Amino acid sequence: MKTAIVTGGGGFIGSHLVEALLERGFRTVVIDDLSTGSAANLPSEAVLREADVAEPDVSRIFAAERPELVFHLAAQIDLRKSLLDPAADARVNVIGSLRVIAGACDSGAKKFIFSSSGGAAYHDPSVVPTPETYPAGPVSPYGAAKMAVELYLNGARHARGLRSVALRYANVYGPRQGLKGEAGVIGLFTAKALRGEPATVFGDGEQVRDFVYVDDVVRANLSAAFSEQEGIFNIGTGVGTSVNRIAELIRRQAGGPASLYGPPAVGEERRSVLDASAAARVLGWKYAVSVEEGVKRTVDWFRARG
Repeated sequence: MKTAIVTGGGGFIGSHLVEALLERGFRTVVIDDLSTGSAANLPSEAVLREADVAEPDVSRIFAAERPELVFHLAAQIDLRKSLLDPAADARVNVIGSLRVIAGACDSGAKKFIFSSSGGAAYHDPSVVPTPETYPAGPVSPYGAAKMAVELYLNGARHARGLRSVALRYANVYGPRQGLKGEAGVIGLFTAKALRGEPATVFGDGEQVRDFVYVDDVVRANLSAAFSEQEGIFNIGTGVGTSVNRIAELIRRQAGGPASLYGPPAVGEERRSVLDASAAARVLGWKYAVSVEEGVKRTVDWFRARG
């Protein structure tokens, strides 16, 4: 049986990917320190190795498992935390990534799929939707770390022959989504609506984002893994949706009072939408779930969860 390793597999996106790999017959090994993820997110068939990717001992897991595929999702994802403590962010997002890359190389992995960030890569772009050819210009330590790992992967390809794909995600949402940060706005608004509480919108609510459903992101990972292609690809819908529109869609499905409005967040971008046409052309991937359908599925999940 072929083996896949998923770092951060106990988290939001990672746990969905683990399920998909198990369905495809892979022995699926999760490396997760469970600082933000949960073992409860994992099917019983998954093999959990509780470990910190930034610690040297992670190499022993790769040596023992010898995976064919490596999906690297483990990360420090709080942008504000990266601003307050860039060294702590780099410990996980740079040093941890380097240890995972080394483990993949040393164990003979055939393909490495890295979860990068489209929102953090392109700061205040003049071209929207934004293609991969637009110059990356991260302004946060979190974004800088993601771009650094993309460069390290390019080096690993030349020095060690490691074949890789970096997927620059738009704003991912869906079941099991966390309730913190901008990327969690749909989950946060949904949880409040189901409790009968108003969502708090910062600024005028006309900030536009590209919301991509988690199942589509899982399919992108699988398309990248099973393709012969390498490189960097945006993963989004190419469709911009305002925060006000998201709040309206959630109210239609979950009820709840009208939104409250607060002061705008300092430095927040007005518009972030990804051009994912390269992923369609090269990887054969395109999003399938509209934001309307995705919000409905997400609300249904939160409602059933109670």
